[in-house]
Amino acid sequence: MGVPGLTGFVGEREAFFAELRVRDTKLVIDGSSLYYHLFFASAADSRRGGDYGPFAAAAGEFFAVLRACGVASFVVLDGGRGAADRKLGTLRERAAERLRRAHGLCRGEGGCVLPLLARHAFVQALRRAAVPFVQCWAEADREVAALANRWGCPVLSLDSDFFIFELVGGYCPLSAFGWRDVRAERRGRYIPARRFEAESFCRHFGRLRRSLLPLFAVMSGNDYVDAAAFEGFFGKVRLPGKHGRARGLLGWLAGFAGPEEAVDAVLKHLGRRRRDEVRELLRAALEDYAPSEVNLEEFFQEGRYRCEEAEASGLPPWLLGALAEGEVAPLVRNVLTLRSTFLHVQVEDMRRPSAHGTALPIRQVLYGLLLRTRPAADAQSNSQSGTLPAVCEFNRVQKSIKKTFVQAASLPAPFCDDGFSLDKLVEVPMSRRQLLLLETLGVKMSLLESVPAHLQLPVAVTCYWTRCSEPKVNLHHLKALLLMIVSGELHRITNDPDLTVLHAEDNSIAYNKFLKWKEEKLQNKDFDLDAAHGFCQWQCCLEMALYLNQLLCSPLPEPDLARLYSGTLVHGLYQELKSTPSVENLFSSSPKMTELYQVLLNTVMSTVSPDFFQKTTEAKSESCKKKKASKKTKAIRRAVSENQHLCDVNRFASLSMDN
Repeated sequence: MGVPGLTGFVGEREAFFAELRVRDTKLVIDGSSLYYHLFFASAADSRRGGDYGPFAAAAGEFFAVLRACGVASFVVLDGGRGAADRKLGTLRERAAERLRRAHGLCRGEGGCVLPLLARHAFVQALRRAAVPFVQCWAEADREVAALANRWGCPVLSLDSDFFIFELVGGYCPLSAFGWRDVRAERRGRYIPARRFEAESFCRHFGRLRRSLLPLFAVMSGNDYVDAAAFEGFFGKVRLPGKHGRARGLLGWLAGFAGPEEAVDAVLKHLGRRRRDEVRELLRAALEDYAPSEVNLEEFFQEGRYRCEEAEASGLPPWLLGALAEGEVAPLVRNVLTLRSTFLHVQVEDMRRPSAHGTALPIRQVLYGLLLRTRPAADAQSNSQSGTLPAVCEFNRVQKSIKKTFVQAASLPAPFCDDGFSLDKLVEVPMSRRQLLLLETLGVKMSLLESVPAHLQLPVAVTCYWTRCSEPKVNLHHLKALLLMIVSGELHRITNDPDLTVLHAEDNSIAYNKFLKWKEEKLQNKDFDLDAAHGFCQWQCCLEMALYLNQLLCSPLPEPDLARLYSGTLVHGLYQELKSTPSVENLFSSSPKMTELYQVLLNTVMSTVSPDFFQKTTEAKSESCKKKKASKKTKAIRRAVSENQHLCDVNRFASLSMDN
């Protein structure tokens, strides 16, 4: 959630805060706020698809600092959307804003866009640092507040709603949490921070009672309520000057003994026909600040996540557990309960169909697996209409966010038995789950046997991406991507003291040579939008393959994103390959890395025809000629529905599209 402008309003007065020395305490952390903060604080690239290595390193450093100060961290992550989907309008607005920022970055303007797999990389970093975390059923704010109050410890976040919650241990904004400025005294090390003093805030506005702050938040407009509903009322209480509406509302609320009395007074300022509607709106919104009944302490102590709404969903217990433990993405929950999901926009070529289009066949299999066993009413409806269930996807169409209804895939014959129903999926033999995953990606396990196990999933995705991307990727795309993957492996075996590696000296020489090359060559700030679009497509395919792999209980090992993908590096390698093909020999001083690169390249090349990349080059050349020859042709091409630009393994099409 969040109250627009509240952080700036509160932050202007130091008297609303008290100095805090954070040490030897539990700390409940709003995970969604933290990974946004750490990503942009780590100076990781967002224009070229993200540098997950520096981001993961920043997360590791953050938790190491807390541990050194005796702080026991507990991270709480948002889950899916609420059952009533009350926040849908806000989510659409945020998606549109993200699209505007991504479009600006395409054109060289400033701004930040969180890369596609940042959340996934953060979860991996939490596991690596052995930090306890939970993924809530829906939005986490109320559960964060309830857990912190149970323990009497502070909350760490950037969400302005924590100015409103009644918190025993107080709220520490991440922006004033000096984790990079650890200090020491006789009692030990501590992190300098500031804690919001709600009582000081209320005293500033006379006799304002703490219980009225939720009503202030709701009427100011949070993620669930549009402040325009009270516009007529604000005309009577607004004060002149900066933050006049907030100051006026707080001063007015100070005259009431409690929220019920204040609500009655607000309704008197509205027309009679709107009063019942607004009363119900306020009632529902105020409940968002009531204590949650979910006991997260039970989860952190015993591993049990009990949530009434989750248990009422009818999902199998194994999946509810996997969701709470962050082993399955929130997208899965949204598809199962809402038949809807948002596909996040990246910095891609906005003149082309969305980069997510390439991964559509993978998503359709994922949807088919999730929705093939539904309640009887749904099953009857589907059998009568002869159609498979559809999922509403909010995705980029040109420069707008639109919804497209996508039909789920019918699983191939070997996977149509009851064993692949959602409740029994965990019991299916691993070999069969692996087969479904690889058939979806169009790769056989025999092809991947020479690939290290932890790279088999990204290599299978790369085979799929090479065949299915539209427009087709070229050989420079592929080689740059594989060289980047090899560099991650070289970093892993060179920097991990637990690994015993043959040819260690050769690897060390190759790694130092690579670091020197990076320092010299990655200063080029040129941005190739064609290359960016291709690599965005690869991340989209990897994201959905990761989700499908998770749902199938990981028949292939999950790759370490911190060492797998660097947008700055892959773009630099792509540019270098165009002008200096010899960069392909970057790791020649290490026989082990040279062999790995050749294995990866041969694996991908064996899945396409010998003249595949020659055809791609010829097709692009012909396309350029046609574009120059006719503006009319260009206009027609732009009008083609983006769902026509799909891999040949896609047997499905979207049902319909609207605004």
